[in-house]
Amino acid sequence: MSACEKAFNALGDPTRRLIFEKLRDRPLAVVDIADGLSVSRPAVSQHLKVLREAKLITMYQKGTRSICQVDREGVLAMRNYLDNFWNEALAAFKLIAEQTEKDHE
Repeated sequence: MSACEKAFNALGDPTRRLIFEKLRDRPLAVVDIADGLSVSRPAVSQHLKVLREAKLITMYQKGTRSICQVDREGVLAMRNYLDNFWNEALAAFKLIAEQTEKDHE
């Protein structure tokens, strides 16, 4: 499975998307991530594991706390995929537009 597939699959879960969005602005401790979520701490840990394996977040220790932050690698993999998809869609649109223009000449 490619990096972008893992990343998109990981974000397919609403709880993981919410966790990922919480980390958008700054790194957070796991306890702060869990705050306000409707799932147990063990479930949060499982979601963090999936996000980490998909290279969407990294974790490091700061004293006794585990800190999570967005990992650029997974985000870039998704962006590259979407950029390629967009470029292909634009190229197809251009061909259709050119063909339509020729048909009306």
